[in-house]
Amino acid sequence: MTDPCPSPPVRAGLPIVLVSAAALVDRDGRILVAQRPAGKHLAGTWEFPGGKVEPGEPPESALVRELQEELGIDTHESCLAPCGFASHSYEGFHLVLLLFAIRKWTGTPVGRDGQAVKWVRPPELFSLDMPPADRPLLGLIQAVL
Repeated sequence: MTDPCPSPPVRAGLPIVLVSAAALVDRDGRILVAQRPAGKHLAGTWEFPGGKVEPGEPPESALVRELQEELGIDTHESCLAPCGFASHSYEGFHLVLLLFAIRKWTGTPVGRDGQAVKWVRPPELFSLDMPPADRPLLGLIQAVL
């Protein structure tokens, strides 16, 4: 029998990086993605906005903070709906990505670090160049939204 879910092996011993990310959903059912800026790991790929959870910081608080810093929008922890998670080994670290769906926020999302942002329909996510950790969440997002 062949392995129905081939993937690279998970490597033990790597530092674990916890990231909270958002599937911001607008009134038309579109999702916001942001392009990773030049000079960063996986530059040019499209990702769900968010960022690293600091030591001792709850993932929800980290996401509220990151969305304010990255996109200039405000939301509340009570507006975050857990949507799923992904786990992926990169060279040098292991990423655990917690994804939250968000439908309520104030402000207009703008890339405050110069990164491009765009709204896409869930099926369009599959054609974007996205980081490997984000890709397993695409089917889930399409099913949930």
